[in-house]
Amino acid sequence: MNLAGRLTVSAFMHDPITMGGVLMMIVLGLGVVGALFYFKRWRWLWREWLTALDPKKIGVMYLGLASFMLLRGVADVMMIRVQQATSVGASHGIVSTDTFQQVFSAHGTIMIFFVAMGFMFGLINLIVPLQIGARDVAFPFLNSVSFWLYASGLALINLSLVIGSFSPAGWLAYPPLSELAYSPGVGVDYWIWSLQIAGLGSLLSGINFTVTILRMRAVGMSLMKMPIFVWSVLCAMALVIFAFPILTATLAMLALDRTLGMHFFTATGGGNPMMYVNLIWSWGHPEVYILMLPAFGIYSEIVATFARKRLFGYKSMVFALGAITVLSFIVWLHHFFTMGAGADVNAFFGIMTGVIAIPTGVKVFNWLFTMYRGRIKFATPMYWFLGFVFTFTIGGMTGVLMSVPAIDFQVHNTLFLVAHFHNMIIGGVLFGYFAGFSYWFPKMFGFKLNERLGRYAFWCWFVGFLVAFMPLYILGLMGATRRLDHYDASMGWQWLFIVAGVGVAIICAGIGFQLLQLAVSIWKRKANQDLTGDPWNGRTLEWSVASPAPVYNFAVLPVVSERDPFWEAKEANQAYGLAKYSDIVMPKNSGMGLIIAGFAFIFGFAVVWHIWWLVALALLGVIVSIVVRASDDDTEAIIPAAEVQRLEAAARARRQTA
Repeated sequence: MNLAGRLTVSAFMHDPITMGGVLMMIVLGLGVVGALFYFKRWRWLWREWLTALDPKKIGVMYLGLASFMLLRGVADVMMIRVQQATSVGASHGIVSTDTFQQVFSAHGTIMIFFVAMGFMFGLINLIVPLQIGARDVAFPFLNSVSFWLYASGLALINLSLVIGSFSPAGWLAYPPLSELAYSPGVGVDYWIWSLQIAGLGSLLSGINFTVTILRMRAVGMSLMKMPIFVWSVLCAMALVIFAFPILTATLAMLALDRTLGMHFFTATGGGNPMMYVNLIWSWGHPEVYILMLPAFGIYSEIVATFARKRLFGYKSMVFALGAITVLSFIVWLHHFFTMGAGADVNAFFGIMTGVIAIPTGVKVFNWLFTMYRGRIKFATPMYWFLGFVFTFTIGGMTGVLMSVPAIDFQVHNTLFLVAHFHNMIIGGVLFGYFAGFSYWFPKMFGFKLNERLGRYAFWCWFVGFLVAFMPLYILGLMGATRRLDHYDASMGWQWLFIVAGVGVAIICAGIGFQLLQLAVSIWKRKANQDLTGDPWNGRTLEWSVASPAPVYNFAVLPVVSERDPFWEAKEANQAYGLAKYSDIVMPKNSGMGLIIAGFAFIFGFAVVWHIWWLVALALLGVIVSIVVRASDDDTEAIIPAAEVQRLEAAARARRQTA
């Protein structure tokens, strides 16, 4: 028996470009470790962050890892664009075909699962408990486990860059390409287990936040008095609960095909590859709205705040969110109109795809009506919103266009589809999370981001997006197939690929401005300090507490009687008042979530490389860790009333000096 399974020295051998990425990761990792030793911050890191159960700190860690993966995802897309711009005719570009397919697959996987999902759960952790008037989430320890499972999946997908290789089968790994006959290496296994581990974390988070919203709202906050962001999160988490088990089962069946010789999806063994396609998109299309709905909620909060008006059509916005939630489950087949399901099936799903555009359009008009005759302040979050309206409208129109099966037959599997998808994910999702990040940044850290650099970043992203993806629409209409690393020179397409590459470079400049904005803002944080806790003159409860928000969120749990409770309290001069404080019980920090996820990481790595003794050991470690945590009765800490009073008095003093 080989104790190392399939793992050999050759797994560490890579082409020069991949080795460059590996060395960069190693140098970065050593730099971080060296800095922690130099500044003697290991104990601080463990005590304050790695073991934290405070959802605000967990949210910050989500945002940090998602930002790191954004840099990785953008590096991948730069490689893709350089390859397509230079691999024409006799030239074959900078990477091999196999490396290109791995990079392509990694880019899609990273941006959806580890960038967009990371930003989403980061902002949800930071804001939802504050907006509903709660001190914590329903299951604090489960929240920690969810984050560390996400981090473990993230680590596993990055490890594939160092040991072995990644999947060349695309970001959704359709069989038969993802079966052993065509992908015999470890790449698809890395893809399966990184998503399986991170997906379990997402499912646990979905359950946690659903219970939090339904059971922990402030007294008086009925469902129809919840902020729209909370409504959007509730709908997204409902989708997570129903959709992610489909992903879990689908990945499990593909793993069984590859690991134990089963044939769920292998046609030669009696399986059905089309069953995989149906299952993966039964999860995949709700996933698009899992990402989009919280972004819609963010835009709703921002527009109402910066227009100085109540959100127009609150009830219609809620019903639109509900309609999107339901309809998102009956449009999945539009992703494969060309697969031979028949005209009647195609017609039904085409109609449903057109119908789902209606509630989305309702939201856009409501935002515009909210702005109408408002006293609009054009801060950075509003720039992201206005950029979203423009780009998302283009993406929505092209989506409705492709909902017509006859048109979809013409543009299917072309770069037109790639451009449409990025219209939704970048122009809709990422712009929304960037808007939310800049909007709630003072609440997280106690100071505002630099506005000028924020606007520079927005304009680079906005212009760069148009320059990068409008050429892809043109290329798609001309018949350019996606996923190809080489095109014939006679087609005359190279100049359009070069323009698209310039667009990616402009987006990279936008990321550079975002990093510079963060650095300058930290450097000059005293000048931009948020002393009031309410830098934007906000409407909802998160702005009623100090910035950064205390660990307990609210010294006294609020009682709500209006839809915009903090705004109404300010109008009645009752926003800030003295109160009688009492001891507050909060969960103790615990490192067990990190330990459980660490064993899950080892389990995933061991399955990938068929190290079966390590699989058993890791599984045992997970079980023992769960039992140890379940047996621990010392899980709560008390914040004395005197300490609460001291912190609240300090917050009042800062507010009075503002």
